[in-house]
Amino acid sequence: MELTFREAQAEDLEHLVGMLADDILGSQREDASSPLNPVYLSAFQAIQSDANNSLVLAENEGQVMGMLQLTYIPSLTLKGSWRCLVEGVRIHSAYRGLGCGEKLFEYAIDSAKRKGCAMIQLTSDKLRPDAIRFYEKLGFTASHQGMKMKL
Repeated sequence: MELTFREAQAEDLEHLVGMLADDILGSQREDASSPLNPVYLSAFQAIQSDANNSLVLAENEGQVMGMLQLTYIPSLTLKGSWRCLVEGVRIHSAYRGLGCGEKLFEYAIDSAKRKGCAMIQLTSDKLRPDAIRFYEKLGFTASHQGMKMKL
């Protein structure tokens, strides 16, 4: 399957929010109602206006198959290197298991290298064991204990 990659546009938002809501965890925390909740457009505009953020879509023949957000973070650690944070990873449920995720991550890793990042990192909810196995297969390691606090 041949994938192309592009930056998300505002007209993609309803479809993207639908993908984010299309699992057990996402259905509890996202609002896929139509018309689209305006908070998503506000967030999209903030992402789009920040040079250190990229909302990447994977497509095949014009059909959005997957998405992720890349955030580039300057740091004093690792000798003042940059790192790339991966968030909001989704493959459309109809296209899971077809290799789209691997190709999307190849693109993400190449993008981080082109930006000069020394590290690419992500978190995954412990309730997503399939996703964790997928990331481990790609070479990610659970080297740190992640913590979050909802505000």
